[in-house]
Amino acid sequence: MIQDILPHVYDNSFPHRRAPRPDDFVLFHRDEREMLIREENGQFRFPTVSETGTEGLYFAFLIDDTAFFVGPEKGASDPGLEGFSYVDQSRCRTLRPKHLAFAGITGMQLMRWLNTQNYCGCCGTKLEKSSWERAFVCPNCHKTTYPKLMPAVIVAVTHKDKILVTSYADRPSRGLALIAGFTEIGETVEETVHREVMEEVGIRVKNLRFYKSQPWSFTDTLLMGFYCDLDGECEDIFLDEEELKEARWVKREDLPDRTGEPALTAEMMQRFKENRELKWTDRQ
Repeated sequence: MIQDILPHVYDNSFPHRRAPRPDDFVLFHRDEREMLIREENGQFRFPTVSETGTEGLYFAFLIDDTAFFVGPEKGASDPGLEGFSYVDQSRCRTLRPKHLAFAGITGMQLMRWLNTQNYCGCCGTKLEKSSWERAFVCPNCHKTTYPKLMPAVIVAVTHKDKILVTSYADRPSRGLALIAGFTEIGETVEETVHREVMEEVGIRVKNLRFYKSQPWSFTDTLLMGFYCDLDGECEDIFLDEEELKEARWVKREDLPDRTGEPALTAEMMQRFKENRELKWTDRQ
């Protein structure tokens, strides 16, 4: 998946921040959707501190011993470097090296948040950067604001040798998907699974098994993947046509190969195809 960058090590601990070095990278964005990169010989990179200077940089995170910083004006300014151009953040799905692609999309999430941290949402006072954590603090009412993160579920509903696949009604298709949705106020993630499945396809599920989580910075989301079983034998689907274009049961052998794709959805479908999904007996 996109965060699987071994042998490289991602370190987002704010106390580990340090002063910029010449070979560290600087992140810039345009319209909160595009990032500044240089591509050459099938590889890419970001501008380095030696190319941009050190003025106005904001520490983002480390990968191994390389630090990543947000450029001046919260990453939104253009340093005008020759050979660099802006590309859509979706390119991070396929850009190489993979650890820089992960850094790029994670940096885009951070820059979108930084771009909104100007004035306190409670009293309107100009915000100040926290000196000891990744946050902004209001000097008047002392409200603290942390990076935006929205919890959501990915749900693989299975019945014997079949899995329920979907496609979205309101976005370009990237292939088959699974049921997904955001956790609402006052709701556990397990309750989110039951509600989203019922709302989107009108069926009940049982035997929930948490599989894995994934930071999905394209949408500022923390995804939590669950396998579950159809409750009963009736496979009838009652489609929410505002959310989904289609939903259908597909046998293992008829699923496309999704090996190596960066998303949790693809990995969960691939494991089902290979009969390696997390089963109810695994939780006994």
